[in-house]
Amino acid sequence: MRYREAAERLAAHRREIARLRRQMRAVRREAEPEEVEDYRFRTSDGEVHLSDLLGGKEYLFVIHNMGRSCPNCTMWADGFNGVLSHLEDRAAFVVSSPDDPATQRVIAGERGWNFRMVSHRGSSFAADMGYRSDAGWLPGVSVFRRVGNRILRVSDSDFDEGDDFCAVWHFLDLLPEGPAGWRAKLSYQRPS
Repeated sequence: MRYREAAERLAAHRREIARLRRQMRAVRREAEPEEVEDYRFRTSDGEVHLSDLLGGKEYLFVIHNMGRSCPNCTMWADGFNGVLSHLEDRAAFVVSSPDDPATQRVIAGERGWNFRMVSHRGSSFAADMGYRSDAGWLPGVSVFRRVGNRILRVSDSDFDEGDDFCAVWHFLDLLPEGPAGWRAKLSYQRPS
């Protein structure tokens, strides 16, 4: 297939994806929010509640991160650092993991992360939100909204290779072979 023909077909697929995204947003608007409890988390500064994490914002993004040992979760988190100020202009943002606050502080320092982190260790938060399986923790994001004294989960999405929350996969998709078995790592050898 000639390059221009392939480019036209790919453009048509992108338009179809955009159409599907509009449909997904419409379904999301129609979904009845789920009321949740005011969960407690641990931080370097002590305990906080889910309601505290909202601060003065109406919405809160909570990233369900599997913790220090997960290369993919680390890669996603590296990407959040770059878009943090844009997201926080609209909503509060926090990364939650099973790691204790001291471990979170170390990895955040090593990677230069600027976002807030909370530990859900010892709580049912991740499991209640659907981000725990028999095999362990699962990655994703939940969005919460404060309505008066209530906290509602208004949407969520899991994270997986090729999802919309990590640009790395989309860049690799531009290569003729795609990711070709590439796997995220916790560290890389930098080119000289």
